[in-house]
Amino acid sequence: MISRSTIDRVFESARVEEVIGEFVQLKKAGSNFKGLSPFVDEKSPSFMVSPVKQIWKDFSTGKGGNAISFLMEHEHYTYPEAIKWLAKKYNIEIEETEQTSEEKAQMNERESMFLVSKFAKDYFYETMLNTHKGKAIGLSYFKERGFRDDTIKTFELGYCLDEWSGFTDAAIAKGYDIKYLASTGLTIVKENKQFDRFKGRVMFPIHSMSGRILGFGGRILTADKKAAKYLNSPESDIYHKSKILYGIYQAKKEIAKQDNCYLVEGYTDVISFHQSGIENVVASSGTALTSDQIRLVNRLTKNITVLFDGDAAGIRASIRGIDLILEQGMNVKVVQFPDGEDPDSFAKAHSTEQLKAHLDNNSQDFINFKVSLLLQDSKNDPIKKASVIREIVTSISKIPDGIKREIYVQECARIMDISERVLFSELAQILKKEIQEKSKSAKKQNFKTKQQDPNEPPPEYFLEQEQAQMGLVKGGFASQKIDQLAILEKEIIRILLLFGNEVTEFSEEIENEDEDGKITTTIRKYNNNVSAEIYVHLQDDEIEFTNSVFQEIYTEIIHQLNQFEKLEIDALVNHKNVEISETVTSILMDEEKHQLSNWESKNIEVKSEKEVLPKLVSDAVFNLRRVLIGKKIEELLKESTEKQIIDLETIKGYTGLKIRLFEKLNRVV
Repeated sequence: MISRSTIDRVFESARVEEVIGEFVQLKKAGSNFKGLSPFVDEKSPSFMVSPVKQIWKDFSTGKGGNAISFLMEHEHYTYPEAIKWLAKKYNIEIEETEQTSEEKAQMNERESMFLVSKFAKDYFYETMLNTHKGKAIGLSYFKERGFRDDTIKTFELGYCLDEWSGFTDAAIAKGYDIKYLASTGLTIVKENKQFDRFKGRVMFPIHSMSGRILGFGGRILTADKKAAKYLNSPESDIYHKSKILYGIYQAKKEIAKQDNCYLVEGYTDVISFHQSGIENVVASSGTALTSDQIRLVNRLTKNITVLFDGDAAGIRASIRGIDLILEQGMNVKVVQFPDGEDPDSFAKAHSTEQLKAHLDNNSQDFINFKVSLLLQDSKNDPIKKASVIREIVTSISKIPDGIKREIYVQECARIMDISERVLFSELAQILKKEIQEKSKSAKKQNFKTKQQDPNEPPPEYFLEQEQAQMGLVKGGFASQKIDQLAILEKEIIRILLLFGNEVTEFSEEIENEDEDGKITTTIRKYNNNVSAEIYVHLQDDEIEFTNSVFQEIYTEIIHQLNQFEKLEIDALVNHKNVEISETVTSILMDEEKHQLSNWESKNIEVKSEKEVLPKLVSDAVFNLRRVLIGKKIEELLKESTEKQIIDLETIKGYTGLKIRLFEKLNRVV
């Protein structure tokens, strides 16, 4: 277990904007930062980080929390792993006790796979550096490729001995379960035999954006034609080849800093560039580019530069996948290397200055590059040229920005010597076809919804689940009507979180009866803490929240007031109960988003809530009472109908209370 003092030091040191900045490109927005959601594909930023409150909120998914919760949500870390990651980042020494065998047994399968993968990475690295065969074969290979010791260490390269089960035997001897060695693909198990998948190969660990080991790429060093030159880990619960880019962990900071990402094909391309001082580079690892891979880059920058080998045939095969980049609204440039050269060989043969100069001088817009390349193929063949025009316009149609599309049409018309009218006409047809296809797809989906599988929840269930995450319902099917009670309960929690420690002037009406029985009303003014004022009102009426999370937050607030005589927001944001932490964060960040509306720029004068705190508190409490009384009247009427006995006096009493509350709220009944 990690000691309390270590956890406290981590919370004191960690800055949420710095932590999230490792994974998401953030831009200043007033006192906050904004960026694209790292959880869904979006074109307009809805992800907000508050340095002042040290919290974040993703408005597209409703997720939110602190630095710890971000790592748990984004990287699927457990709480202890998130603490350890932050401790490493901020150079904090971790104090912890030895895990018991029971605690180890409770670790879930994914975490066990991560542990096995980390052990494998360390084993391959140490084997290469500290064994005779490792040095003679593995290390020699990397040295021959020109990789320095610091580069080898940065990418944690290694070597798997050319033995049938050398790694597997070592892992089992260290207590790692064969089950996880097999599920990660490190060990192949056939009947009663088990052997190393990567035997005799130099190893390229594949890191997640946070540095966790997801899988490996292994290159064979012999001339065995039957064996694949490169072998990757098989798909598993932690490794999905189409969702990761090689080098993203080492490149992420520089990508965000340079606001550009170089995309290459292979492991050694990445490593050679990095060693040459170009660190904002990643590789698709020989796979066709996917939307998930592009999204990884899109979190860090909107600009991507694709580096092509000099091989013309390879270029033509590769450019087809670049339309996916355009679809996500990114700016794509292309750099071509001389014939026979690739990024790896060019980087090794040239100085850093020459490499940077080549990238700068030969970078060209992708659409223009594609036009020039395809026109060379078509030459004077009108049929081929028509085909090229359609292909170019198809690429332009992928660009979501209408202004950019128009500019590209004008530029292509000039290069291809064809009228803009023809290109715009072709573009309109393609866009119309896409809309029709989407419409058909939507109709099919609607039909499927109507033909609902009786064993599956109805669509309303999923809407209700979304509402539940927002803290509006507790569970079960959502009501067709707005849950006023939940909204009012949330409003009281919001006021407590924002103004709980404020002291302001409140007033109350006091009725006095003189000797003649005449009733007069006087107003008593007094100063009180907002939290204490709300507590007194709710206590007097014995009100409890119907939403269990709101009730827990309220109980925690009252506990803090009793213990410390003030509200500690940080303790709620960093609460061990994830539901409390997420709900508090969500409310606080909703407030941040509300403040960005900037009414002043629209010449609309709006009083701040702090200026009208007494009314804010009384309205919230009176409205809650009003809705609760309304529900009580409904219950009494329902009971009266069932029992066929109407308790008029009680109903009349509650109705009178409701009318008085309406008067206090200046509402018409």
